[in-house]
Parts: sequence; structure tokens; C-alpha cells
Amino acid sequence: MKLSTKCRYGLRALVDLAVYSERGHVALHEIADRQGISLKYLEQDFSVLRRAGVVKSVKGAQGGYLLAKAPSEIRLSNIVSILEGDLLLIEIDESAQTDIRAFLNHGLWADVNRNVSESLNSIYLSDLVDDYRKQQSCEGMYYI
Repeated sequence: MKLSTKCRYGLRALVDLAVYSERGHVALHEIADRQGISLKYLEQDFSVLRRAGVVKSVKGAQGGYLLAKAPSEIRLSNIVSILEGDLLLIEIDESAQTDIRAFLNHGLWADVNRNVSESLNSIYLSDLVDDYRKQQSCEGMYYI
């Protein structure tokens, strides 16, 4: 499985939004500048995320975006599903199967799909924000 640029950029932008929105809404061009992502590209992603209820927009000259829910309520599986579509790594075709094909479909591929889904479902946006902040605070420390 290879996640699309749309999904990877969207997730980067959401982590950025979660990190920088503590003081209020964040302009999309600020996220684009910090992340080195095209503003037009982010506008498309955020349009999809807004329609799905992940973010909400603030209109006006000083407008921007906010998360529609707390980061602790937004699962990575939800973000990936919205931006990427189906979470299945492998589509299992139930028709015209050989014995080995049926064995692999039910003994391997179904488990792989379930593990990917469970992994993405267990991670919240707040987990990524917390890990990012920990990493940033450790990078500023120097030991002699």
C-alpha cells in the first residue's frame, strides 16, 4: 500500500493545524508555507476535510481553519479514509477461487487488512501532535 500525496500532505497539514491552532484559527497559507506544500493543493484537501467535518473554516479577511473536534477525538483511520478512500491493502475477490487463492485470501490477506485497519484506528491526531512536540523539545537539548 502506498498512501497518496493527497493523504500524506493532508495529514501533515492537520498535524500542523493541531500544533498551531491552540491560540485560534490558522490561515491555510501559513500551513502551506511551514510545510512547503502548494496552497492550491491544501485548499483541495481542506475542502474535502471540511465537508467530512474534520475541520471548520472561519470566513473573512482574518479567516482560517480550526479542527472541528479535539485532536484526541480524531483517529488516523478516519483521516486516511477521508483522503484516501478504502483502507484495504488488498481487495479480496471471493469469486472463482483456487484452493491456494482462498487460503491466502482468508489466511493472510484478511489478516493484513485487519492489522492495517487496527493500527490506523489506534492512533489519534493528538498522539502525533504529542510525539512531534516531544521530538521538538528533545532536539533543542545539547549534552556535553
